[in-house]
Amino acid sequence: MAETGVIRVGVIGGGQLARMMVPPAIHLGLRISVLAEAEGMSAARAADAVGDYRDPETVYAFAETVDVVTFDHEHVPGEILRELERRGTAVHPRPDALQYAQDKILMREKLAELGVPIPAWRAVADEADLDDFIGLHGGRAVVKTARGGYDGKGVRVVSAADEVRDWFTALAEDGRGGRLLVEELVDFTRELSQLVARRPSGESRTWPVVETIQRDGVCAEVLAPAPVADPKALDEAARIGATVAEGVGVTGVLAVEMFETRDGRVLVNELAMRPHNSGHFSIEGSVTSQFEQHLRAVTDLPLGDTSMAAPAVVMMNVLGGPEEGPMPVRYADVLAAHPRAKVHSYDKQSRPGRKVGHVTVTGDDLAEVRAEAEAAAALFD
Repeated sequence: MAETGVIRVGVIGGGQLARMMVPPAIHLGLRISVLAEAEGMSAARAADAVGDYRDPETVYAFAETVDVVTFDHEHVPGEILRELERRGTAVHPRPDALQYAQDKILMREKLAELGVPIPAWRAVADEADLDDFIGLHGGRAVVKTARGGYDGKGVRVVSAADEVRDWFTALAEDGRGGRLLVEELVDFTRELSQLVARRPSGESRTWPVVETIQRDGVCAEVLAPAPVADPKALDEAARIGATVAEGVGVTGVLAVEMFETRDGRVLVNELAMRPHNSGHFSIEGSVTSQFEQHLRAVTDLPLGDTSMAAPAVVMMNVLGGPEEGPMPVRYADVLAAHPRAKVHSYDKQSRPGRKVGHVTVTGDDLAEVRAEAEAAAALFD
């Protein structure tokens, strides 16, 4: 801790998640620093360093300037983080927990060990093994790269192993004996997300379960709380989230993404150990946002109330953005037409399919709130 008594939090990664940690850090009296991958990223205003998070010396030098290290993404190599701990730096989430968000095969093994419901799966090293799994599960399956995929990247729905031959070739050329993850193609009715925050001393808090709606593999919309179709399913999602958070020993915010199936099951799809797109609604929609809570958790401060601030909250991602420039070029029109909408720009240039910001609307009636959020976000197209 700095001589002033102010806790110094270092965030590795300069994206929009780091950007959205800055306001609550200021309110909490924390000093926040960011190690950005390049100049001009979303969190540039807090970027005290720019460099490669895969380079050990870059990360070690950054860590020497802070008291606690946390993350905008899960991609920092585990061996670097373990060395930080050996050097006495607090790392949250700890590398032994973060590994389950970094490697999907490790994640499936751990979730199976915890007895959490998951799709049928297998780690496959060659095309014959993959074709065998596909044949046993209805002729189609989902194949994922074990590391690095997000927002639909590193995921393919296939009917034959030769559709991911390039992935097997890349693994063979890598020379480290890697495998792909294959899962049954789940027949689901909707996707749910449970956010949990947990601090090192063990206190944890959960937000209400939310429904997420995807477009081309990218989260487009979040309904909070999730409309009640089956109360048992929502109760099961909350139970699963708490079980996973405790079982992996996460510190900070954890998002457990799940499928609700047609036959009434709830199955875990993915884990994210950081603030997550499905929790952006909480900035206006909760007493304590996921960003404030993450900072409280990683600095081991008492956690805040996660109650809803309104009966209905809808968050719409702005995907792509205006052709003529970044989101603020449309602000005057959007804010005039939708004064209830809260607009968040990530300070990114427009690009098809890119998350450049989001819009949140709160209110009493879900249908009305959703319609306004959709209309406001559409004005950025």
